[in-house]
Amino acid sequence: MVMTVNDRSEIAFFDVETTVPTRTGQGFAILEFGAILVCPRKLVELRSYSTLVRPADLSHITSLSVRCNGITKDAVVSAPTFADIADMVYDLLQGRIWAGHNILRFDCARIREAFAEINRPAPEPKGTIDSLALLTQKFGRRAGDMKMATLATYFGLGQQTHRSLDDVRMNLEVLKYCATVLFLESSLPDIFTENSWVSPNATTRSRSNGKISKEQTAQNESTPSSSVIVENHSKLSPPHHMEGNHPILLLMSPNTGEINLSLIESNPARAEPLNLSALAVESEKEPLPEDSMDEEKTDSTSQESSTAVGYGHPNGSNDFLDPDDISIPSISVTLVPFYRGTQKIQILHQNSPLQLQCVSLKVRFGISTKFVDHAGRPRLNFVVDAPPILCKILETTDSLAKKLSTDSGSSSEWRPVVIRKRGFFNSPTLRLHLPTVADGETTRCATEIYQKDSSATQRIVFSRFDVNELDSLFAPGNIMDACFSLDVYDYQQNAGIRLVAKKLTVHSS
Repeated sequence: MVMTVNDRSEIAFFDVETTVPTRTGQGFAILEFGAILVCPRKLVELRSYSTLVRPADLSHITSLSVRCNGITKDAVVSAPTFADIADMVYDLLQGRIWAGHNILRFDCARIREAFAEINRPAPEPKGTIDSLALLTQKFGRRAGDMKMATLATYFGLGQQTHRSLDDVRMNLEVLKYCATVLFLESSLPDIFTENSWVSPNATTRSRSNGKISKEQTAQNESTPSSSVIVENHSKLSPPHHMEGNHPILLLMSPNTGEINLSLIESNPARAEPLNLSALAVESEKEPLPEDSMDEEKTDSTSQESSTAVGYGHPNGSNDFLDPDDISIPSISVTLVPFYRGTQKIQILHQNSPLQLQCVSLKVRFGISTKFVDHAGRPRLNFVVDAPPILCKILETTDSLAKKLSTDSGSSSEWRPVVIRKRGFFNSPTLRLHLPTVADGETTRCATEIYQKDSSATQRIVFSRFDVNELDSLFAPGNIMDACFSLDVYDYQQNAGIRLVAKKLTVHSS
């Protein structure tokens, strides 16, 4: 099937299998690439492609790597290199909506790294659907840890093979099933919420130890999965152990596995077929909960030249408190309305949101771009040494917020805000995050950054996303003053307190 350059309406579901780094500084090497192009209105597979990939260094394929995906050195020794398949990968991905499970944090980064290694521009999406983030937000944690294997088991779709083409086809089927359940719930929410099979509060994990509950284990043992992936157009046979009146199967056309909307009562407001491309548009318009805390609005001066310098004082607000002014017994936490009817934890000091200002913090590690936001942009952060008085405040806050998170029913793993590495317990550190905002096609840092010398303090304004320019400001050993907020997050089974830098003053050496 020949696709024209302008015919880019399909959703590109893709997955990469890689080596597993075994030492510091060693990157990932792609061992397999698989993708399918899917019609966003009918959710049918239009085209597929998969291939093994020979890495530059076969020694990176260790026994740990083989255990993860089963791909051995012998399997890839005669396979093409990534440079050999780069044209095909670019053609499949460029200008299309990208979709996959955890692709923002993993697969997108691996694709960009692979193209950078061969000195070629990487393809760019016109939208991204990360089903891990999307389903965690929309479907909830009723399926446990929301990994693909867990979701597939939840719906009786068989075992995950950890091979690229199989995984993307399973990903599509999981989305179909989840979308159907959500569609049914929205049609009769008062009725379906009372049934355990669609209860948003149901969970297959024990909050105390993160293991599968005894009741769910017994259910899984008595109802084994029997569905397998069929190679032709990613159709799945309905699981044999499901009863004939299961609400999902009532929406399936016989022998096809496709949604049959004619079985649903006609409603003009719902006549439009299920359209996954709308999810990508929504993802761009409404950031995921974790990201909405990071995207702070700044004044129009930040749209000036990257080299423009303004004058001002970074610490002119009474909203930020010195650690010496904090009364530990006056710190409290509470639940406040947040995102689409959900709640989040807010940290208070004397009944006002707690924000801190600290002087003379020393940078331990410079700018990191390890993590990305919902649009695939690097999420900037750096690490500073933590003074004892600040540690005491933050660890008290951490303990209060963690307890409220647990008491509120969260099963997420809590990550301490004060970092104490083994062997360096008496050298604690903190991670400060620099929020970014998008203005059209450009991305900029939302934190107010100043540079201070013996004679003046000047504001530095960045209009473009230039990590290299930030690197020099946040080099290890540099001293800075910081004003930051304490934002509690609970996202993709991880929770904790994020320190978001609002104002930073870098001391000139």
